[in-house]
Amino acid sequence: MRCCSIASVLAVCCLFGNGCSEGVSRATVATVFFVKGNVAFGSAERNRFQPVTLQSRIHDGNTVHSLNGASINLAFVPGAFARIFGDSEIKVEELRMTKDGNQTAGGMRDRSARIRLIRGKIIVLLNRSYTSKSQFAITTRQVTVNPDSDCLFCLWTDGATTRVTCARGEVTAPADTQAPAAITAGYFQHWPRPSKEPLAAARDAAAQADVMESLEAGEELLDQAAGWENRRPQQVL
Repeated sequence: MRCCSIASVLAVCCLFGNGCSEGVSRATVATVFFVKGNVAFGSAERNRFQPVTLQSRIHDGNTVHSLNGASINLAFVPGAFARIFGDSEIKVEELRMTKDGNQTAGGMRDRSARIRLIRGKIIVLLNRSYTSKSQFAITTRQVTVNPDSDCLFCLWTDGATTRVTCARGEVTAPADTQAPAAITAGYFQHWPRPSKEPLAAARDAAAQADVMESLEAGEELLDQAAGWENRRPQQVL
């Protein structure tokens, strides 16, 4: 009987120990920095949408769409910032953070975001100095971009084709039926791919615009992120 009691205690201790080591994961929400024009979010399945404001709580399962001439700047998770252009639509597939299971430690171990670009254009800035570990992936019908280092890039799709243009750093974009494309700053790639190697953005007017807009948006997103942190120093994203 005593052996059984000891075994039970050990089992409980192991259970709590595993919980501490793995951390506790929960859903989180995006932070809106700036919104211009008609941008709405909500449930596409239920066709229930409301205007985006600076107080909006955009979370897992939400669709965000913008009309022509509108735009929105936001942080999906700390270190993963984005500008969504007019006439665009995204689906937030996952926004999660993992907190250290040991409550005495009190630290965030991981944050992750998975986004689907349904149509339109989005610029993404990844700056990992804002967090120790952040995972980000964005998908279209043709390709998934899942960067593992600091970068600034633009993703555009009309549903049938996709263009990825890199303005800073490097992004790797694997497609279902083709080898991954490593795209460095100043280059772009189309899917379906007309060329095995990325092309110079200087040779394409749309890609040139992607680079210029990305550089402008990147600076603005960093400024807005810093301003948000200064206004709300007590809140953890």
